[in-house]
Amino acid sequence: MTEQPPTQPYQPPTPPYQPPTAAPPPSYQPPPQRRSSVWQWGCGLGLAGCLLAVLLGIFLVLVAVMTTLGGMDGFEAAGEHVALIRIEGIIVAGQSGFSFLGGAASGSDDIVEQIESAIEDEDAKAILLRINSPGGSAAGSQEIYSAINRARNAGKVVVASMADVAASGGYYVAAPADVIFANPATTTGSIGAVALHDDMSGLLDKLGVETEIIKSGELKDMGHPMGPLAPEAREVITTVIEEVFDQFVTAVAEGRGMAKGDVLLRADGRIYIGQQAVDNGLVDHLGGLHEALMEAGSRAGITGKPEMIDYGAPSFLRWLTGSSSAQQRPVTVTGGLLYDGLAARLAYGGLWPAGVESRTPDPGEM
Repeated sequence: MTEQPPTQPYQPPTPPYQPPTAAPPPSYQPPPQRRSSVWQWGCGLGLAGCLLAVLLGIFLVLVAVMTTLGGMDGFEAAGEHVALIRIEGIIVAGQSGFSFLGGAASGSDDIVEQIESAIEDEDAKAILLRINSPGGSAAGSQEIYSAINRARNAGKVVVASMADVAASGGYYVAAPADVIFANPATTTGSIGAVALHDDMSGLLDKLGVETEIIKSGELKDMGHPMGPLAPEAREVITTVIEEVFDQFVTAVAEGRGMAKGDVLLRADGRIYIGQQAVDNGLVDHLGGLHEALMEAGSRAGITGKPEMIDYGAPSFLRWLTGSSSAQQRPVTVTGGLLYDGLAARLAYGGLWPAGVESRTPDPGEM
């Protein structure tokens, strides 16, 4: 049998060679037309103008609402009322805020401004002082005291309501009120002035620190903490303290209608609580804010429970101008003489670099 050759797979014929063809050139596309920059600026300014118009409209609506409900400052349209003025925390000469040593600070600038607003407002028939202060600046206390006297001279009824504490400078500002209320547990009194001196020379010696003082006068460095208080400086500071103390006693005597000698008997720096203060003539009645409010309304001739408006609360205009006394600003409480009661000595001791506490003169010296 004859062998057959192997069968080859079918292969199609190879096509003839074709050279590659070149790609057609891209068609021309004209660049996109840019919008005019003037047109873009016009659109931006138009949008900004619309936004400003909306904001202005909202502002005008707020102004209209505030004017309708209570005036731009919140008081004018309130009708007859009692003006509530709060004195809280340490008293400072200047603006209110908060102390870096802790707690609030009532600035005499803001408190006096509130009192003046109440004096000018014919609908404010009385002023209610809500005091919760351990004392503070002698000058700041005197400024508030003077403003309260101006309010009384203008025919305003002034009632003081003591909260937890109204001692030293806190009592000073209450003294000129027509009536003073205190709670049974209120701490008050502490009539006196104080100056403190810290001698850090022993500590500096241990640290190896030497201090050289160049001064223009013998007493220019009086009260500095780098050494003990010199006898001459002690004498000067004692004289100042006694003068400020005498101012305090005189203010209490005039405000409370007491003889100066009677005030001196109660002015050894001690504190009193509610009933003790009443028994010693420093407070008129026991009671809280409600009782003080009703007394203020009754003395001012307001029938029923009087409306009370907080003159320290931020209003629309004060918020807008940034002049609200309720703003929390850091304040400096160093410097100046202190009407500094027991609580203030514990919390704010050593604020004024001096060296002695107040001496109570004998009543026969006055």
